[in-house]
Amino acid sequence: MVRNLFLVVMVCVAALSCTRKEEPLGSEANPIKFFFVPSVDATLLESGAKVVEEFLEKETPYKYKFAIPQSYVAVVEAFGTDRADVASLNTFGYILANERYGTQALLKVIRYGSGTYKSQIIARTDSPIKKLEDLNGKRFAYVDSASTSGYLLPAKYLKDKNVKPSTTVFAKKHDNVVTMVYQGQVDAGATFYTPPEEGKLQDARRLVLTQFPDVADKVKIVELTSDIPNDPFVFRKDLPEEMKKNIQEALVRFVKTESGRKAFHDLYGITDLEKTTDTEYDSVRAILKDLGQKASELVK
Repeated sequence: MVRNLFLVVMVCVAALSCTRKEEPLGSEANPIKFFFVPSVDATLLESGAKVVEEFLEKETPYKYKFAIPQSYVAVVEAFGTDRADVASLNTFGYILANERYGTQALLKVIRYGSGTYKSQIIARTDSPIKKLEDLNGKRFAYVDSASTSGYLLPAKYLKDKNVKPSTTVFAKKHDNVVTMVYQGQVDAGATFYTPPEEGKLQDARRLVLTQFPDVADKVKIVELTSDIPNDPFVFRKDLPEEMKKNIQEALVRFVKTESGRKAFHDLYGITDLEKTTDTEYDSVRAILKDLGQKASELVK
């Protein structure tokens, strides 16, 4: 009797397991897993994700589950364990995910008409640093070895110009670099650059305006680097092609609506999206190669 009951239970468990595995991706039981990289306030991300989810479920034949992990590396690794299907990623995070798991870039962020961005080299306004060459022998702050605008791009730029600071430090965050320059802890540093919008500061200096309202007067831009493509929306490589296309086109439509434009602008300063391919990011791979690095090595 007990043996028969055990067999019945095992058959039921097996049947349930098979049923679970057979649920199609995009169904209620197996939704498309969409990750947002955690670069802004979590509450803002959650409310924005809800708006995106509502639109996508209306405009595509799929169900979605949005997630906001603790770091961009967590987003990358989610692709390696099939826990992520689509994600917004910073440029370096995409390069890492593509290097490790073949993740594809299918949409590129547009900000105020531009599909590219630069890094800026900053110094105090009252410092003797007037041009790039003046950085030779000076103390310099980068953001993080895994930051595209806060390390890879400016490091390549300084290397190409044969500029060699005496010491370099990693401040971990863009606002920390600005603060260190403002307070004279370093002579100069590198952060992301965004052009002013309607006369308002949009580059990394805006991150410390609350603490230092005069930062625009006290910290200047010495030089801008060359540019690279903006951050992408990326897709798991073995996602069905029709599914990729449906989601890709729906997101492009979404950002052109009033609610979509507001949601994406509030989240990541996005004003539009355009289709892209992995090859558009070869310039970033070339920077890594020139620096003698692989994305996975910089994460370590």
